[in-house]
Amino acid sequence: MKMKLASILLAGASLMTAFSAQAAEKVTLQLKWVTQAQFAGYYVAKDKGFYEAEGLDVDIKPGGPDIAPAQVLAGGGADVIVDWMPSALATREKGVPLVNIAQPFKKSGMMLTCLKETGITKPDDFKGKTLGVWFFGNEYPFLSWMAHLKIPTEGGAEGVTVLKQGFNVDPLLQKQAACISTMTYNEYLQVLEAGVKADDLVTFKYEDEGVATLEDGLYVLEDKLKDATFKDNMVKFVRASLKGWKYAEENPDEAADIVLENDASGAQTEAHQKGMMTEVAKLTAGATGALDAADYERTVKTLLGGGSDPVITKEPSGAYTTEITDAALK
Repeated sequence: MKMKLASILLAGASLMTAFSAQAAEKVTLQLKWVTQAQFAGYYVAKDKGFYEAEGLDVDIKPGGPDIAPAQVLAGGGADVIVDWMPSALATREKGVPLVNIAQPFKKSGMMLTCLKETGITKPDDFKGKTLGVWFFGNEYPFLSWMAHLKIPTEGGAEGVTVLKQGFNVDPLLQKQAACISTMTYNEYLQVLEAGVKADDLVTFKYEDEGVATLEDGLYVLEDKLKDATFKDNMVKFVRASLKGWKYAEENPDEAADIVLENDASGAQTEAHQKGMMTEVAKLTAGATGALDAADYERTVKTLLGGGSDPVITKEPSGAYTTEITDAALK
């Protein structure tokens, strides 16, 4: 009798588990880059059960050099993506209707890191130099900055030569470029880890130069927001994700460990991820996750002011909504 009762209870538990798994709404998130602390909030939200508590089954897909999040989204391979606003607005203008639904990152971590030995001390000193620049949508903030400085990007004594930089710091270490693109939380740390002393470097943060644009926001396709179920899922997803980000800020070492546990490549190191998480927390600190209209307008103004070849050619319309965060933050 006891065995029969145990079997019934076990079967019941299995049915409940199966029902719960079936009932959970599936959401696929496409990251902008590989698994690292830049995306800690999402991994923490999944690890801590924040998504599960919202009735969501979230699949987090890492990015990489050959993965364009907007293309994945447009092709139906994801429900929501992480992207930088310059890339998202440029993509929207080209016909893929991306909409920002949340902005976990308040500040920009982008900068140019230069060797002091090149004699560069101010932006005007870029003239005649070779600068490493990321592409695949990451070039837009740089091109806008150069346009604001009125520095051509086709080379020459009064311009800069653009070196298409891979996602590494080799051009600086090998002195192929006077400056390279770096993030405060990643490549700059890689330069230091390679043995270069901070005193031998000069850095220019986009925030300090007045040309910072919004990074790491959450984007969906505009038409999807017409579906009530999808919108409800995004409210739940954003609410859980923001909870994950706050937990990561308050527990950076644990957050870094969670990221490492999810790194299938095994390429990340504990020291680097913990350093990255510390720096990333500075960019999300103070953010509610709701897009600040002033930050959006500053980004648009920067992108429109790109001289004869601006990143976007007209003021965007419908490029963001606060409906999701309004509901998520109640």
